[in-house]
Amino acid sequence: MNRNYILSCESTVDEPYKNMADRGIPVIFYTYTIGTEIFEDDMKRTPGSTEEFYAKLKAGAKPVTSQINTATYEEYFEKISKENDVLHIAFGSGMSGSVNNAFEAAATIMKKYPDRKIVVVDSLCSSSGYGLLVDYAADMKEAGKPLDDVKQWVEDYRNNVHHQFFCTDLSFFKRSGRVSAVTSLIGTILGICPLMKLNDEGRIVAYSKAHGKRKALDATFEVMKEEALGGKNYDGKCYINHSNSPETAELLKNKVEEYFPNLKGKVKIFDIGFVVGAHCGPGVTALYFLGNPRKHITKK
Repeated sequence: MNRNYILSCESTVDEPYKNMADRGIPVIFYTYTIGTEIFEDDMKRTPGSTEEFYAKLKAGAKPVTSQINTATYEEYFEKISKENDVLHIAFGSGMSGSVNNAFEAAATIMKKYPDRKIVVVDSLCSSSGYGLLVDYAADMKEAGKPLDDVKQWVEDYRNNVHHQFFCTDLSFFKRSGRVSAVTSLIGTILGICPLMKLNDEGRIVAYSKAHGKRKALDATFEVMKEEALGGKNYDGKCYINHSNSPETAELLKNKVEEYFPNLKGKVKIFDIGFVVGAHCGPGVTALYFLGNPRKHITKK
């Protein structure tokens, strides 16, 4: 007999926890350390936590993140699969190897409980782009689509979720190895903002550059105009997030809403979460939407 199922995700969807809780989506949390102290990815559960986090970065703190280990996934999957099958959409493998631990843990729990079904999907997405993918999956579930149909849609469309972003401070990207030392040096010396995206493997690539924040914002918006499904008639969701750059995010939101009249609701703006923020640092503005399939490009 087929059981009901639940959607599950990870804290790196970079939306407020309340958004997930209100839709009945359980979340497994990443952690990070500063010095000897361990913190949990907050997802806006604690008032003032975002301001406190970026104040620590400004003061020189260097957060260190870690993967979710197999044992933690096993405990989590065992708990949430007691009464329902599970479709777990994981943080993209281009960002973290945690998804491999999730695959292993799901297999272990299903072997222990043969009547349970736990399906893990690699989102190939990050941050609020990952959140956008999960939200689309939740829409389908709430419309009555079965687990296998939602899984297939996620696998078919995960590479259509565009992640376009730029940053005015590349020191954290350099430290985490997500941009090259050369790219970081050029940006710092010449005041150039590299334009970045996720490729088809879910990895960050710097594909172009702009002189100054405003030109970087305009160039990022131009990509959406070129790539969005349906062009100007795009009728899907659009999310923006940022790391301590709310004014830039608002400017981008206004441009998107003015140009695309048929968006599915207003553009939503979120804060970049602490685990993603530990790698990108402050000064990032990112744009997420459904577009043409992401291309295979390599780092510059």
